[in-house]
Amino acid sequence: QVQLVESGGGLAQPGGSLRLSCAASGFTFANYAMTWYRQAPGEKRELVAAITAHGGTRDYVDSVKGRFTISRDNAKNTVYLQMNNLKPEDTAVYYCNGYNAWGQGTLVTVSS
Repeated sequence: QVQLVESGGGLAQPGGSLRLSCAASGFTFANYAMTWYRQAPGEKRELVAAITAHGGTRDYVDSVKGRFTISRDNAKNTVYLQMNNLKPEDTAVYYCNGYNAWGQGTLVTVSS
């Protein structure tokens, strides 16, 4: 059974940092690209960051470039999203995606 489980969300102040994790199981994680999406209230789900199977290529939506970093540890079947210099507009539910599966999401709230 394919499973993606996100963690690490919470409340952060503007300018603060959070690191999200997504633990994968049920498929050969090292063979698949992974992505992070987010969905803010009333908005469509948008792609935030992507990383290839062995981590050689990473890409980001323009609004997070220079602030967010996607990485992965294939030995731990886990993909991460390091989020620095957080802004209120980063508030959303963050989802990881891979192998055509979605996690349940983790809520990130950026507020003073």
